[in-house]
Amino acid sequence: MKILTLLLTAAAAHAAVTGTVINATTGKPQPGATVALNKLGQQNGIELIEQAKSDAQGNFTINQTPQGPHLIRTAFDGVTYNHMLPPGRPTTGITIEVYNASKTPGDAKVTKHMILFEPAGGQMTVNETLLVANTGKTAWNDASGGGTVQFFLPAGAGGKAEVKATAPGGMPIGAAVAKTSKPDVYAVDFPIKPGDSRIDITYITTYTIGEPFAGKVPSKDENTYLIAPNGITLAGDGLNDLGSEPRTKAHIFGLAGNAYKITLSGEQVVTAEDAAESEESSGPQIQQIMPRVNRQAAPILAIALGILALGFILLYRSNDEQRGRR
Repeated sequence: MKILTLLLTAAAAHAAVTGTVINATTGKPQPGATVALNKLGQQNGIELIEQAKSDAQGNFTINQTPQGPHLIRTAFDGVTYNHMLPPGRPTTGITIEVYNASKTPGDAKVTKHMILFEPAGGQMTVNETLLVANTGKTAWNDASGGGTVQFFLPAGAGGKAEVKATAPGGMPIGAAVAKTSKPDVYAVDFPIKPGDSRIDITYITTYTIGEPFAGKVPSKDENTYLIAPNGITLAGDGLNDLGSEPRTKAHIFGLAGNAYKITLSGEQVVTAEDAAESEESSGPQIQQIMPRVNRQAAPILAIALGILALGFILLYRSNDEQRGRR
């Protein structure tokens, strides 16, 4: 029994995290990449355990035995790539893919951009969701030049915006923004890796119901949509009325150009659910109360995106059937 225990102890002492870093842009092993093993904890968050460099053949070894969930972070060409190590999964022979990075977008483009306007009480909360597809084999990263995906931020927002960015297969994380040389245009400091990324932007600006509100779309979208919540009327030139989303009753408009000038009128319809939440939160509070409709921003955008995606699929299928008949 003692011999078995000693053998198990010796095996654990020599256990390691090993693998190979592959450059998916060139298809070859990548030397010189920094591979870091991190422990995931509820209290300390992400904690660095040990790191190593990949050798001439792209191989790396970290002489640690992960206990519990761990994260491998691989840094190459200014971009960090994450690889989860769940408990019970093999920790040897791991393959990690990295990509060459470029300051130009390359094959990266915004496929869908949704802008939800929520006016209330002399101000307006604007929620934007941008879906970015990078079909190439190069990561788009321009940290020294300010950032990647650009967005409009009106002067009334005071230069303040909350940005969450989600990498392919990742979780939303906070992203920094930087002002560009263009008036009221900011850029997100977040690398766009090959695959599908998502950028979520929220800001509050001054606005009076019924007054014109002008904005820009500097992100060169394939499809841009302006959305008004239930009870709010949105009007402007150059908009394609796509109807209402059935569940939230939010109204969706397609925008063909790269700028808009709209007016918003009406009052957001308070649902029974919103009223119940309002009663629960009644009483003296120090924190600022955001407009009720802001609680619905995520489901409105998610449902609208799903409906638009389904509409595009049906459209493409219809076109394919028509070609087949020919």
